Amino acid sequence: MKESKSAKASYHHGDLRAALIDAGLRMLEEREEAELSLREIARSVGVSATAVYRHFPDKEALRGALAQAAYDRLGEAQRAAAVGMDNVLDEFQAMGRTYVRFALDHPALFRLMASMPPHGDLFELSEDEDDEAGKLLRAYAAKLAGKGASPATVRTIAMRSWALVHGLAVLMIQGYVPRDEALIDAVVDTRALGMGRP
Repeated sequence: MKESKSAKASYHHGDLRAALIDAGLRMLEEREEAELSLREIARSVGVSATAVYRHFPDKEALRGALAQAAYDRLGEAQRAAAVGMDNVLDEFQAMGRTYVRFALDHPALFRLMASMPPHGDLFELSEDEDDEAGKLLRAYAAKLAGKGASPATVRTIAMRSWALVHGLAVLMIQGYVPRDEALIDAVVDTRALGMGRP
């Protein structure tokens, strides 16, 4: 299969990897992750399978890149949701509710993300290695813990917060709890849950 001129130009400019990830994310919105094929993604972008393997030696490498991109998209949505809020608690609350709604709106992406967590340890990665959602979680956990808080306190707040929104998202996706916007708002309530305290 011949590569198109535009695809070749994109590749030579270093954009092919991003184009492949975008195509993979689009496909994930339409089907189960198990059905993804490197060759099909290559065809959708207009390049040969050989070109894909230069960036992703196997499907697992592609899955990791797609999960990273999905976490970045989540982080961008969370950051946008926090704009215009009055204080840190309201910002963090808006980001938590966005996490749940992102999962419900993009269940295939969320399942992939859940199968490939972005962090071995939230606090051992450098800023360059972390994704957008992870950076936000760490930054806000530190803000809520307060100046001079111990790493253990920051970690507790981060884990408590992540467990809450992730758990609610899973319950709703699996149908144990119906999707209910008012319920999402009621459950993800930073003040009621004392998120600012370990």
